[in-house]
Amino acid sequence: MQTVLPLSAIPSIVVIGDRVDPAAHGVDGPGEAPWPAFATDAERRDLVVEGGYLERLPLACIKAGLVDHAEIWHHHHGGTGSFHRAGPLLAYRGLPLDAPSPPFASQAMIRHFAAHGAPHILVVLGLGVDEDVLRACGRSVILYNSIDAPALRVPPAVSGLCDIVLTGAQWQSDEVTARHPGKATLILPIGPEFAAPQMFRPLGGPKDYDLIYVAAAQPYKCHDLLFDALERLPRDLRALCLFGYGEMGDALRDRAARQGLPVECIGPPGVPFDEVNRLMNRARFGVVCGRDDGAPAILTEYMLAGLPVLANAELACGSQYILPETGRLAAPQDFAAAIMAMRADHGGFSPREAVLARWTWQHSIARLAPVIAAAAAAKRAEMRGKQSSARELNEISEC
Repeated sequence: MQTVLPLSAIPSIVVIGDRVDPAAHGVDGPGEAPWPAFATDAERRDLVVEGGYLERLPLACIKAGLVDHAEIWHHHHGGTGSFHRAGPLLAYRGLPLDAPSPPFASQAMIRHFAAHGAPHILVVLGLGVDEDVLRACGRSVILYNSIDAPALRVPPAVSGLCDIVLTGAQWQSDEVTARHPGKATLILPIGPEFAAPQMFRPLGGPKDYDLIYVAAAQPYKCHDLLFDALERLPRDLRALCLFGYGEMGDALRDRAARQGLPVECIGPPGVPFDEVNRLMNRARFGVVCGRDDGAPAILTEYMLAGLPVLANAELACGSQYILPETGRLAAPQDFAAAIMAMRADHGGFSPREAVLARWTWQHSIARLAPVIAAAAAAKRAEMRGKQSSARELNEISEC
């Protein structure tokens, strides 16, 4: 059984994503301690909660005083790993895998925790890590979020070791409870809920596109919903598609050209966040087409830029963000008509105000902090119980 490792001396958080890179050769190992110092008052005050969905939750934890340092980890095929410090309170680390199949095993991660201590908070995303990594962090508060439509993308032996499961909808929380009765769940998808108001904001420029569609160029985003609707709409309607990554970019461009659709496509690759915000500001409303998708961060990012959102009514997670003041849900067969309705009355919504009142990182960390505190208290009590039991067994053996 894997030894439970002590916590690091510096209150810390590690977020482990499920990205796997080719072999990398960088700086890693016992010589590069992950927890350099306690955060100073000035560092915490000056910290800006920004970046992608991987960054905003851990930075919010630092800002709120839950921890002093954060690292974001991903996996490498072979190599010695990689390390990059993004500032005094945030670093990025890649560590080699033991095997390519999820949930991912990594003795390098366990060795790293053995050398420097386990984090006080461990956040595991997506396809997850194996039981040995989680057992090594047995003193940590462990959070899991699948960031996808399946509530749990890890086997029961792994999810059972997590203290808190963050979900994107009530049906996901129900699935977690069915597998693990009594498991703490919180409907708090990390993408839309940890919105950063300064990243996406109205700029006040002209609106030369009717709609913008920001999504990965991958099948699960259901691009056909938009493109099929555009086939039936007037050609004076203007659409902009912004693809961050994915393999379908060329095929979607070809379809638009072949059918004469009024759509311009940018990417892959994607563009920086400030450019995404600038492009959003050229449109009247944003579109979300996905169905079997975790609650996408773009929902509240559109809204912070001042854009109401038209979303697929079949979206598995995230429909709770579509309120009368933030946008519309439309069934696939009604999507074309809904686009025209949004074009006509886009100015009648108040999406940014709705996000600022409900879903920025300040609101979300206020909801998450007491749940983490309760899990930490339970974990300390559990560890004290185990230590007491161990002492009793030693006393019995000595009799």
